[in-house]
Amino acid sequence: MGALAFRLVVYHVSQDDPKKNTARKLARFQLAELVDRVHAVPRGAILLDPFSEKALSAEDAALARERGVVALDCSWKHAEEVFPEVRARTTPRALPLLWAANPVNYGKPLTLSTAEALSAAVHILGDAEHARTLMSKFGWGEVFLKLNENPLADYAAARTSREVVEAMSAYMRDEEEPEAER
Repeated sequence: MGALAFRLVVYHVSQDDPKKNTARKLARFQLAELVDRVHAVPRGAILLDPFSEKALSAEDAALARERGVVALDCSWKHAEEVFPEVRARTTPRALPLLWAANPVNYGKPLTLSTAEALSAAVHILGDAEHARTLMSKFGWGEVFLKLNENPLADYAAARTSREVVEAMSAYMRDEEEPEAER
């Protein structure tokens, strides 16, 4: 992956439309590595796991640089079946609240594409330029970064998982606010 700070690995289980698959596109540009076997997932790497009880934060950066960041590319319908076997080899971390900009889920909270999740992760881990490089491969990529500019900055500034969760709570309150009050 050259000068990029983090090795990005995607456990790819081929459950969605290959034309819309953002992980495949990152792999074509050599920005992520696709693997199709659990044993190819780097042991101890950070796993982006929405079911994790601990949020990703700057305190995970050293481990991520050493072992990598892993995303699971599967249908949300099958995620709970696939995560346990990958989780056993990795260090699970949840991404905090962010909004999708991809054409399939635009504006929806917590429904990021694989590329959006990886970009958010490396941004939170302290490499905004790497995040920008990942998003530059998508016509909507800059929109994702702009849409989440403030939360990403706040999450990246947080030193610990607890601080990320505290920063996220303000965005959760805003998300729960009725439309008429905005």
